[in-house]
Amino acid sequence: MSATPEGKIKAKVKLLLKAFNVYQHWPVLRGEGSPTLDCNACAGGYYFTIETKAEGKRPTARQQITMGEARAAGAFVFVVSDDESLLRLKCYLEILLAPDFRGA
Repeated sequence: MSATPEGKIKAKVKLLLKAFNVYQHWPVLRGEGSPTLDCNACAGGYYFTIETKAEGKRPTARQQITMGEARAAGAFVFVVSDDESLLRLKCYLEILLAPDFRGA
């Protein structure tokens, strides 16, 4: 993984998702096909997508459109750019995978 600021965030997200046994797909975009965000994931039967950014950076206009389309389809969308936003993702996974939430 790259040692860029965004690469460091991606590495943290990957570790978190792995710790929760989350299906994760990190597509490599080459300018072909439909745009997508950095990570498409599924846990407990729920689909969510993640855009990673270096701290202080914001999603591009194109990424914001993609996020809106994902939300319109019922997906949860996360932008992870620092430890605080990573903690929000962790809390989501803890709630989502809790036995009481899933009816287990």
